[in-house]
Amino acid sequence: QVRLVESGGGSVQAGGSLRLSCVASGYTNGSPCMGWFRQGPGKEREGVAHINSELGTNYVDSVKGRFTISKDTAENTLYLEMNNLKPEDTGMYYCAAVAEGHCRGAFCAPVICPPDPEWSDYNYWGQGTQVTVAS
Repeated sequence: QVRLVESGGGSVQAGGSLRLSCVASGYTNGSPCMGWFRQGPGKEREGVAHINSELGTNYVDSVKGRFTISKDTAENTLYLEMNNLKPEDTGMYYCAAVAEGHCRGAFCAPVICPPDPEWSDYNYWGQGTQVTVAS
């Protein structure tokens, strides 16, 4: 059973930094496509950053140059490094992952990651970690 557990949220002043982590368990080799979403107070949920099996990444425009998504494949851990945080970055941050392709032993069929994933493109989601940025 796949499980995603986020950590690293907290309260910081504007201009500060946080590093979010998401540990994925229950995979044979790890999720080929993972991402971060957030939902601020009174706002719709939005995709923040995504990473695919080739470690290609994409970001929402508002975080480009400030956030970095990365993945430690050996540890099955997804990260989101957030620098120069702004009050508008406040929200609940969720980790998301897709299911592996069919696995036979240690080999799993490849999965093509959507180029601009939405919440519904993922199969698993964490419970979220709160980020609050004070002005």
